[in-house]
Amino acid sequence: MSRGLWLALAACALWCGIVGAARADTTCTVQPSTLAFGPVTATATRDATTTFNVTCNTAGLSVLGTARVRLCLSIGDGSGGVGQYLPRRLSSGSNTLQYQIYRDSARTQVWGATGNATVPNPLVVDLAYSVPVLGGALTQQVTLYGRVPSGQSLTVGSYASNFSGAATTLQYAYNESIIGNTTVPSTCTTAITGAKTASNAFPFSVTASVAPQCSTYVTSDLDFGTVTAPAIAGNLDRTTTLGLTCTNQTAWNIGLDNGANASSSTRRMRLGSTGSYVSYELYRDSARTQRWGTTIGTDTQAGTGTGSAQTVTVYGRVPPQQPAAGSYTDTVTVTITY
Repeated sequence: MSRGLWLALAACALWCGIVGAARADTTCTVQPSTLAFGPVTATATRDATTTFNVTCNTAGLSVLGTARVRLCLSIGDGSGGVGQYLPRRLSSGSNTLQYQIYRDSARTQVWGATGNATVPNPLVVDLAYSVPVLGGALTQQVTLYGRVPSGQSLTVGSYASNFSGAATTLQYAYNESIIGNTTVPSTCTTAITGAKTASNAFPFSVTASVAPQCSTYVTSDLDFGTVTAPAIAGNLDRTTTLGLTCTNQTAWNIGLDNGANASSSTRRMRLGSTGSYVSYELYRDSARTQRWGTTIGTDTQAGTGTGSAQTVTVYGRVPPQQPAAGSYTDTVTVTITY
Protein backbone atom coordinates (compact mmCIF):
# COMPACT_ATOMS: atom_id res chain seq x y z
CA MET A 1 0.00 0.00 0.00
CA SER A 2 1.44 3.42 -0.93
CA ARG A 3 1.83 6.27 1.56
CA GLY A 4 -0.75 8.36 -0.31
CA LEU A 5 -3.38 5.64 -0.12
CA TRP A 6 -2.80 5.09 3.61
CA LEU A 7 -3.31 8.78 4.34
CA ALA A 8 -6.51 8.76 2.29
CA LEU A 9 -7.89 5.79 4.20
CA ALA A 10 -7.01 7.41 7.55
CA ALA A 11 -8.82 10.59 6.53
CA CYS A 12 -11.86 8.58 5.50
CA ALA A 13 -11.89 6.75 8.82
CA LEU A 14 -11.77 10.05 10.69
CA TRP A 15 -14.57 11.55 8.58
CA CYS A 16 -16.71 8.46 8.91
CA GLY A 17 -16.31 8.64 12.70
CA ILE A 18 -17.52 12.23 12.72
CA VAL A 19 -20.69 11.71 10.69
CA GLY A 20 -21.65 8.34 12.25
CA ALA A 21 -24.62 8.19 14.63
CA ALA A 22 -23.87 8.71 18.34
CA ARG A 23 -24.55 5.67 20.53
CA ALA A 24 -23.43 6.65 24.03
CA ASP A 25 -25.81 5.69 26.84
CA THR A 26 -27.78 8.42 28.66
CA THR A 27 -29.28 7.82 32.08
CA CYS A 28 -31.46 10.27 34.04
CA THR A 29 -32.41 10.18 37.71
CA VAL A 30 -34.43 12.33 40.12
CA GLN A 31 -33.50 12.98 43.75
CA PRO A 32 -36.74 13.82 45.63
CA SER A 33 -37.48 15.42 49.00
CA THR A 34 -40.52 15.68 51.27
CA LEU A 35 -43.19 18.32 50.68
CA ALA A 36 -43.93 19.35 54.28
CA PHE A 37 -46.82 21.74 54.99
CA GLY A 38 -46.34 21.73 58.76
CA PRO A 39 -49.32 22.80 60.89
CA VAL A 40 -52.47 23.85 59.03
CA THR A 41 -55.67 25.55 60.20
CA ALA A 42 -59.18 25.86 58.82
CA THR A 43 -58.98 29.65 58.61
CA ALA A 44 -55.82 30.16 56.53
CA THR A 45 -54.36 28.86 53.27
CA ARG A 46 -51.08 27.00 53.82
CA ASP A 47 -48.43 27.00 51.06
CA ALA A 48 -45.23 24.96 50.91
CA THR A 49 -42.51 24.15 48.37
CA THR A 50 -39.80 21.57 47.92
CA THR A 51 -37.17 20.94 45.24
CA PHE A 52 -36.13 17.85 43.28
CA ASN A 53 -32.74 17.46 41.60
CA VAL A 54 -32.99 16.11 38.05
CA THR A 55 -29.65 14.74 36.75
CA CYS A 56 -28.77 13.27 33.35
CA ASN A 57 -25.46 11.53 32.58
CA THR A 58 -24.17 10.61 29.13
CA ALA A 59 -21.15 8.45 28.39
CA GLY A 60 -18.27 10.04 26.44
CA LEU A 61 -18.91 10.95 22.81
CA SER A 62 -16.11 13.16 21.51
CA VAL A 63 -14.38 16.42 22.26
CA LEU A 64 -17.31 18.30 20.73
CA GLY A 65 -20.11 15.88 21.74
CA THR A 66 -23.52 17.17 22.93
CA ALA A 67 -26.75 15.75 24.30
CA ARG A 68 -30.33 17.02 24.36
CA VAL A 69 -32.81 15.42 26.73
CA ARG A 70 -36.55 15.92 27.26
CA LEU A 71 -37.97 14.54 30.52
CA CYS A 72 -41.53 14.11 31.77
CA LEU A 73 -41.98 13.82 35.56
CA SER A 74 -45.39 12.30 36.28
CA ILE A 75 -47.04 12.40 39.72
CA GLY A 76 -50.13 10.33 40.56
CA ASP A 77 -52.70 10.58 43.35
CA GLY A 78 -50.56 9.22 46.22
CA SER A 79 -51.50 6.81 48.99
CA GLY A 80 -53.88 9.31 50.57
CA GLY A 81 -55.58 10.19 47.31
CA VAL A 82 -57.68 7.08 46.65
CA GLY A 83 -57.93 8.11 43.01
CA GLN A 84 -58.58 11.77 43.80
CA TYR A 85 -56.64 14.46 41.91
CA LEU A 86 -58.84 17.58 42.07
CA PRO A 87 -58.04 18.06 44.87
CA ARG A 88 -55.53 15.50 46.08
CA ARG A 89 -55.87 14.26 49.67
CA LEU A 90 -53.69 13.54 52.69
CA SER A 91 -54.92 10.97 55.19
CA SER A 92 -54.77 10.42 58.94
CA GLY A 93 -56.54 7.16 59.65
CA SER A 94 -60.00 7.56 58.15
CA ASN A 95 -59.76 11.37 58.11
CA THR A 96 -58.62 13.33 55.05
CA LEU A 97 -57.16 16.75 54.31
CA GLN A 98 -57.43 18.37 50.88
CA TYR A 99 -54.36 19.81 49.15
CA GLN A 100 -52.80 20.18 45.72
CA ILE A 101 -49.41 20.02 43.95
CA TYR A 102 -48.68 22.54 41.20
CA ARG A 103 -46.02 23.06 38.54
CA ASP A 104 -45.98 26.88 38.85
CA SER A 105 -45.51 29.38 41.66
CA ALA A 106 -48.90 30.98 40.94
CA ARG A 107 -50.41 27.59 41.72
CA THR A 108 -52.65 27.47 38.67
CA GLN A 109 -51.15 24.45 36.83
CA VAL A 110 -51.85 21.17 38.61
CA TRP A 111 -48.97 18.68 38.36
CA GLY A 112 -50.32 15.48 36.84
CA ALA A 113 -49.21 12.39 34.92
CA THR A 114 -48.80 11.37 31.31
CA GLY A 115 -51.93 9.63 30.10
CA ASN A 116 -54.01 10.49 33.16
CA ALA A 117 -57.59 11.27 32.15
CA THR A 118 -58.11 13.79 34.96
CA VAL A 119 -54.77 15.65 35.08
CA PRO A 120 -52.63 14.77 32.00
CA ASN A 121 -50.01 17.38 32.84
CA PRO A 122 -46.57 16.09 33.87
CA LEU A 123 -43.72 18.52 34.40
CA VAL A 124 -41.59 18.73 31.23
CA VAL A 125 -37.87 19.50 31.63
CA ASP A 126 -35.40 20.05 28.79
CA LEU A 127 -31.65 19.63 29.37
CA ALA A 128 -28.78 20.48 27.01
CA TYR A 129 -25.13 19.83 27.85
CA SER A 130 -21.73 18.98 26.42
CA VAL A 131 -20.50 15.39 26.32
CA PRO A 132 -16.70 15.31 25.90
CA VAL A 133 -14.62 12.16 25.69
CA LEU A 134 -14.89 11.47 29.43
CA GLY A 135 -18.68 11.95 29.43
CA GLY A 136 -21.00 14.78 30.47
CA ALA A 137 -23.77 15.47 32.93
CA LEU A 138 -26.17 18.20 34.03
CA THR A 139 -28.27 18.67 37.17
CA GLN A 140 -31.29 20.98 37.27
CA GLN A 141 -33.56 21.76 40.20
CA VAL A 142 -37.33 21.65 39.78
CA THR A 143 -39.81 22.95 42.34
CA LEU A 144 -43.03 21.44 43.63
CA TYR A 145 -45.52 24.07 44.75
CA GLY A 146 -48.05 22.81 47.31
CA ARG A 147 -51.18 24.38 48.77
CA VAL A 148 -53.67 23.40 51.48
CA PRO A 149 -56.79 25.58 50.95
CA SER A 150 -58.61 27.21 53.84
CA GLY A 151 -62.22 26.64 54.79
CA GLN A 152 -61.97 22.90 55.35
CA SER A 153 -63.55 20.98 58.20
CA LEU A 154 -60.44 19.66 59.92
CA THR A 155 -59.76 16.85 62.37
CA VAL A 156 -56.77 16.78 64.71
CA GLY A 157 -53.99 14.44 63.53
CA SER A 158 -50.80 13.90 61.52
CA TYR A 159 -51.52 13.61 57.81
CA ALA A 160 -49.46 12.10 54.99
CA SER A 161 -49.57 10.77 51.46
CA ASN A 162 -46.78 8.64 50.01
CA PHE A 163 -45.93 8.67 46.32
CA SER A 164 -44.24 5.54 44.97
CA GLY A 165 -44.56 2.91 42.26
CA ALA A 166 -46.62 4.13 39.31
CA ALA A 167 -47.31 7.38 41.18
CA THR A 168 -43.78 8.61 40.38
CA THR A 169 -42.91 7.86 36.77
CA LEU A 170 -40.00 9.32 34.81
CA GLN A 171 -40.00 9.22 31.01
CA TYR A 172 -37.19 10.73 28.97
CA ALA A 173 -35.92 10.77 25.42
CA TYR A 174 -32.47 11.89 24.28
CA ASN A 175 -30.61 12.85 21.13
CA GLU A 176 -26.81 12.82 20.97
CA SER A 177 -24.33 14.30 18.57
CA ILE A 178 -20.61 13.58 18.22
CA ILE A 179 -19.98 17.07 16.88
CA GLY A 180 -22.15 20.18 17.02
CA ASN A 181 -25.67 20.63 18.34
CA THR A 182 -28.55 18.23 17.98
CA THR A 183 -32.30 18.69 18.24
CA VAL A 184 -34.36 18.39 21.40
CA PRO A 185 -36.66 15.33 21.25
CA SER A 186 -40.20 16.27 20.31
CA THR A 187 -41.68 14.21 23.16
CA CYS A 188 -40.48 12.37 26.25
CA THR A 189 -40.88 9.03 24.48
CA THR A 190 -39.65 9.69 20.93
CA ALA A 191 -36.05 10.44 19.93
CA ILE A 192 -33.38 9.66 17.37
CA THR A 193 -30.95 8.16 19.86
CA GLY A 194 -33.05 6.58 22.62
CA ALA A 195 -35.90 6.77 25.16
CA LYS A 196 -36.51 5.24 28.59
CA THR A 197 -39.27 4.92 31.18
CA ALA A 198 -38.78 4.31 34.91
CA SER A 199 -41.53 3.63 37.46
CA ASN A 200 -40.99 4.41 41.14
CA ALA A 201 -38.40 6.86 39.85
CA PHE A 202 -38.59 9.46 42.62
CA PRO A 203 -40.65 8.26 45.64
CA PHE A 204 -41.49 11.06 48.09
CA SER A 205 -43.98 12.02 50.79
CA VAL A 206 -46.33 14.93 51.48
CA THR A 207 -47.03 15.70 55.15
CA ALA A 208 -49.14 18.07 57.24
CA SER A 209 -50.50 18.28 60.77
CA VAL A 210 -53.66 19.63 62.37
CA ALA A 211 -53.15 20.71 65.97
CA PRO A 212 -55.84 20.99 68.65
CA GLN A 213 -57.37 24.45 68.53
CA CYS A 214 -60.31 26.33 69.99
CA SER A 215 -61.69 29.73 69.05
CA THR A 216 -64.86 31.81 68.85
CA TYR A 217 -65.50 32.09 72.57
CA VAL A 218 -68.93 33.40 73.61
CA THR A 219 -69.98 34.15 77.19
CA SER A 220 -73.30 35.40 78.52
CA ASP A 221 -73.88 37.09 81.89
CA LEU A 222 -75.51 35.04 84.63
CA ASP A 223 -78.36 37.18 85.93
CA PHE A 224 -80.05 36.02 89.12
CA GLY A 225 -82.74 38.64 88.69
CA THR A 226 -84.42 40.84 91.31
CA VAL A 227 -85.50 39.79 94.79
CA THR A 228 -88.33 41.91 96.20
CA ALA A 229 -88.58 40.37 99.64
CA PRO A 230 -86.22 41.61 102.36
CA ALA A 231 -84.49 38.24 102.30
CA ILE A 232 -83.68 35.40 99.89
CA ALA A 233 -85.88 32.77 101.48
CA GLY A 234 -84.99 29.83 99.23
CA ASN A 235 -82.43 28.77 96.64
CA LEU A 236 -82.33 31.17 93.70
CA ASP A 237 -81.33 29.11 90.62
CA ARG A 238 -80.41 30.47 87.19
CA THR A 239 -78.32 29.32 84.20
CA THR A 240 -76.19 30.79 81.44
CA THR A 241 -74.10 29.34 78.61
CA LEU A 242 -70.54 29.42 77.36
CA GLY A 243 -69.84 28.93 73.66
CA LEU A 244 -66.72 27.73 71.85
CA THR A 245 -65.69 26.26 68.52
CA CYS A 246 -62.86 23.72 68.45
CA THR A 247 -61.23 21.66 65.71
CA ASN A 248 -62.73 18.19 65.49
CA GLN A 249 -61.23 15.81 68.08
CA THR A 250 -59.72 18.65 70.14
CA ALA A 251 -59.92 17.68 73.83
CA TRP A 252 -60.82 20.76 75.87
CA ASN A 253 -61.41 21.73 79.51
CA ILE A 254 -63.29 24.79 80.75
CA GLY A 255 -62.43 26.17 84.17
CA LEU A 256 -64.15 28.94 86.16
CA ASP A 257 -62.23 30.78 88.87
CA ASN A 258 -63.72 31.94 92.18
CA GLY A 259 -64.36 35.44 90.95
CA ALA A 260 -63.08 38.84 92.00
CA ASN A 261 -64.73 38.93 95.45
CA ALA A 262 -64.22 35.40 96.80
CA SER A 263 -63.63 34.67 100.44
CA SER A 264 -61.45 31.57 100.42
CA SER A 265 -63.38 29.19 98.15
CA THR A 266 -66.72 30.95 98.56
CA ARG A 267 -67.83 32.98 95.55
CA ARG A 268 -69.41 36.33 96.38
CA MET A 269 -71.09 39.19 94.57
CA ARG A 270 -70.34 42.64 95.97
CA LEU A 271 -72.51 45.69 96.45
CA GLY A 272 -70.48 48.40 94.68
CA SER A 273 -67.38 49.18 96.75
CA THR A 274 -69.06 48.42 100.07
CA GLY A 275 -68.48 45.58 102.45
CA SER A 276 -71.82 43.95 101.61
CA TYR A 277 -71.81 40.65 99.74
CA VAL A 278 -74.15 37.96 98.43
CA SER A 279 -72.67 34.48 98.32
CA TYR A 280 -73.40 32.25 95.32
CA GLU A 281 -72.06 29.15 93.60
CA LEU A 282 -71.52 27.81 90.08
CA TYR A 283 -72.01 24.15 89.11
CA ARG A 284 -71.48 21.85 86.15
CA ASP A 285 -74.72 19.86 86.60
CA SER A 286 -78.39 20.74 86.86
CA ALA A 287 -78.66 19.08 90.27
CA ARG A 288 -76.01 21.56 91.42
CA THR A 289 -73.88 18.99 93.18
CA GLN A 290 -70.68 19.35 91.08
CA ARG A 291 -68.97 22.62 91.88
CA TRP A 292 -67.20 24.27 88.95
CA GLY A 293 -63.56 25.13 89.54
CA THR A 294 -60.19 25.28 87.77
CA THR A 295 -58.49 21.95 88.54
CA ILE A 296 -58.42 19.83 85.38
CA GLY A 297 -59.57 16.30 86.06
CA THR A 298 -61.28 17.34 89.28
CA ASP A 299 -63.78 20.15 88.85
CA THR A 300 -63.55 21.50 85.29
CA GLN A 301 -65.92 20.73 82.43
CA ALA A 302 -64.32 18.49 79.79
CA GLY A 303 -65.38 17.91 76.21
CA THR A 304 -64.22 17.16 72.68
CA GLY A 305 -64.43 19.53 69.72
CA THR A 306 -66.60 18.72 66.73
CA GLY A 307 -65.49 21.45 64.35
CA SER A 308 -68.80 23.26 64.95
CA ALA A 309 -69.99 25.63 67.65
CA GLN A 310 -70.67 24.00 71.02
CA THR A 311 -72.40 25.39 74.11
CA VAL A 312 -71.86 24.49 77.74
CA THR A 313 -74.38 25.34 80.48
CA VAL A 314 -73.33 26.99 83.73
CA TYR A 315 -75.72 26.30 86.62
CA GLY A 316 -75.81 29.09 89.22
CA ARG A 317 -77.33 29.18 92.70
CA VAL A 318 -77.75 31.84 95.36
CA PRO A 319 -78.54 30.13 98.70
CA PRO A 320 -80.91 31.63 101.29
CA GLN A 321 -79.48 34.77 102.98
CA GLN A 322 -80.47 38.31 103.96
CA PRO A 323 -78.30 40.88 102.16
CA ALA A 324 -78.55 44.64 102.16
CA ALA A 325 -80.64 46.16 99.38
CA GLY A 326 -78.78 47.04 96.19
CA SER A 327 -77.24 45.70 92.97
CA TYR A 328 -74.56 43.01 93.41
CA THR A 329 -72.03 41.89 90.80
CA ASP A 330 -68.97 39.69 90.40
CA THR A 331 -66.53 38.93 87.57
CA VAL A 332 -65.58 35.31 86.89
CA THR A 333 -62.68 34.40 84.60
CA VAL A 334 -63.24 31.57 82.13
CA THR A 335 -60.19 29.47 81.16
CA ILE A 336 -60.27 27.09 78.20
CA THR A 337 -57.44 24.58 78.06
CA TYR A 338 -56.83 22.35 75.00
